[in-house]
Amino acid sequence: MSDAKSSPLSEGLFARALTGSMLTAGSYAMTQALRLASNLILTRLLFPEAFGQMALVSVVLVGLAMFSDVGIGPAISQHPKGDAPEFLDTAFTINVLRGGILWLLTCAAAVPVAAFYEVPDLRLLVPAAGLTLLISGFNPTRIDTANRHLLLARVTLLDLIAQILGIAAIVALAFALGSVWALVWGAILGAVAKLVLMHAFLPGRANRLQWQAEAGHDLVHFGKWIFLSTACGFLLSQGDKAILGAYLPLDQLGIYNIGYFLASFPVLLAGAVTGRIMIPIYRDRPPAASAENAARLRRLRFGLTGSVLVLLALVGGFSAQIVGLLYDPRYGAAAQIMAALTLAQMPQVIGMTYDQSALAAGNSKGYFLVMALRAVVQTAAFVVGVELGGLMGALAALGAAGVVTHLAIVALARRHQAWDFVHDLVFFLAAGGVAVGLLQSNLVDFLTSFARG
Repeated sequence: MSDAKSSPLSEGLFARALTGSMLTAGSYAMTQALRLASNLILTRLLFPEAFGQMALVSVVLVGLAMFSDVGIGPAISQHPKGDAPEFLDTAFTINVLRGGILWLLTCAAAVPVAAFYEVPDLRLLVPAAGLTLLISGFNPTRIDTANRHLLLARVTLLDLIAQILGIAAIVALAFALGSVWALVWGAILGAVAKLVLMHAFLPGRANRLQWQAEAGHDLVHFGKWIFLSTACGFLLSQGDKAILGAYLPLDQLGIYNIGYFLASFPVLLAGAVTGRIMIPIYRDRPPAASAENAARLRRLRFGLTGSVLVLLALVGGFSAQIVGLLYDPRYGAAAQIMAALTLAQMPQVIGMTYDQSALAAGNSKGYFLVMALRAVVQTAAFVVGVELGGLMGALAALGAAGVVTHLAIVALARRHQAWDFVHDLVFFLAAGGVAVGLLQSNLVDFLTSFARG
């Protein structure tokens, strides 16, 4: 009777996971295609310096957001009371307070950041762009509830519509303003669009400001380690731009940003998918519970990792053709950045389906310790690499750091009985083959860039 009852539930969960993966991947791919199209227009309306300025603004905003993230989304996904109204309203209240504090911090940080990077325009750009953080604080927890139950169709559609509106606003404003302010005001309009759409069209009860002591304690207890983890996540996701901002002039930083945008698409796509589906799966169908769960998770993991590695191989192999087709000669150096980044990101891809096993079990401390180690090793490797070998040396060190820190990810996954040796062996061998192929086809360019620093 137990097996008969659990089988349909298992089928339903993995079916929703598969559907959610396809919806998230499709939405993300469509959004990135639209962003690419808008970038092609924007690179002809704006100068590379504008993209360099916006890269620095993004470093500040993402840094503040990640250094203050208390893990509301993962907490709602994994907590037994994640559907209780008082729990959700307490989470909403935390988000509202956080959004207001973040905007005040952007105002306080603007002048020091502008002085550090010697870019005076940042004094106004940073606080203006920081309004997106204030607006996002009012997004409803119904978004997280949909993620908790893998009911992603409507929330994905609404998010896609909001992003389309934001991108359209950026392009229209670029025509009208011809400056970096088009990127800032477009981002603000996109945040407003998401807020309105989610409140108006996402089903469920409306949030209200409320503080329930038990819920607040659980959220803070879980979130204190997420807070530290996302602070480390800033170094992992934005440390390259923060460091390169001190080494490269704005036009070259803008070119790097273009190359990063193109090369990071497969990894960010995988992150969007795993971030939505893996916690519910580990929570309700842990691989250690049965051979059936482990087999289903292996198939899902193989599909995700294999798809991303194929995309990385295509992006790296055709980087010169992609940049040559899409951008004018000013951005030609982005092709080498794309090819190098595809190699550097491969170790990260192989380990990205394991982290959520700890969060699903409520082990946010273990998750933080792994993130901290990754952040320290990757940042140190990047700094040493850029000092010794310039940009290409930094990217080579980035890949090496990913291989080393994968051992820590394996240790975390083994603790929660989620590690899959066969998966890692197969895909590290596959990644090695792809790396050899890319290095052979780009060897001269890599060595030339490395020698020039």
